[in-house]
Amino acid sequence: MKYTAEVEHMCPLAKAAYHGPAPIPEEGNWVQAKKMEDISGFTHGIGWCAPQQGTCKLTLNVKDGVIEECLVETIGCSGMTHSAAMASEILIGKTIIEALNTDLVCDAINTAMRELFLQIVYGRTQSAYSKDGLKVGASLEDLGKNLRSQVGTMFATRKTGPRYLEMTEGYVEQCAVDKDGAIIGYKTINFGKFMDAVKAGMDPKEAMDKARTHYGRITPEEGAVKFIDPRKE
Repeated sequence: MKYTAEVEHMCPLAKAAYHGPAPIPEEGNWVQAKKMEDISGFTHGIGWCAPQQGTCKLTLNVKDGVIEECLVETIGCSGMTHSAAMASEILIGKTIIEALNTDLVCDAINTAMRELFLQIVYGRTQSAYSKDGLKVGASLEDLGKNLRSQVGTMFATRKTGPRYLEMTEGYVEQCAVDKDGAIIGYKTINFGKFMDAVKAGMDPKEAMDKARTHYGRITPEEGAVKFIDPRKE
C-alpha cells in the first residue's frame, strides 16, 4: 500500500466503535451482509436497451450469494429471444457479482440484472419477509399452467381505433363489436392448452376448439352486432 507524504507524516488515531453494516431483511431474517454468501432473495426486475426498442423481465432466485434459478422474458426485439436463451445458460451458478459483471448478450437483460442487483443487495426482494425464501422453481408460477409469458399486445390508430391482438388468455381471433362500433368482448385461443392437447395426440381441429375461450359480451342478447378479425379488418 502506498501513501502520500502528507499521510505518512500523520499520527495514527484509534478508530471509534464499529457496528457493522445496517441489517437488511432476507428470507425472514435480518442479515448484516458482509460477504457474498450472506445474500439471498427472490425477486423480479425489468431492463431496457439503449434504443428502447425492447425490454426484459428478469426473475432471479439467489441462495447464499449464488443464482440458483432464473426466468428471462423478453419482448419487442426478435434478437432478444436468442439473447435470453444464452443469458439463461450464463446466469445460473454465478454469484450476483459475477452476473452483474458478465455480458448477458442483450443490453436490456444487462440492465435488468443491474436493477435486480440493487434490489437484492439492499434487501428489497420479493421474499425479504418470507421465512426461508421461495423454493427453486418458484418463478414458473408467474407463467401459469401453460408455462407461457403473460403478454398483452394491442394496436390502435386514431382513424381506426383499437385492435386487441393478444391477451393473457391467449391469441385474440375475434373482437365483438356493439352497435356503436365499440369493442365489448373478444374470443381467444389459448396456445398453451392447444399445444398440450396436440402433443397428447388430440386432433388439431378438436384441440383448437377446446382451447377456445372468450371474455366479455359476445352474443346478440348482450349487444354484440358483429365480430371482426383484428388482424384483417
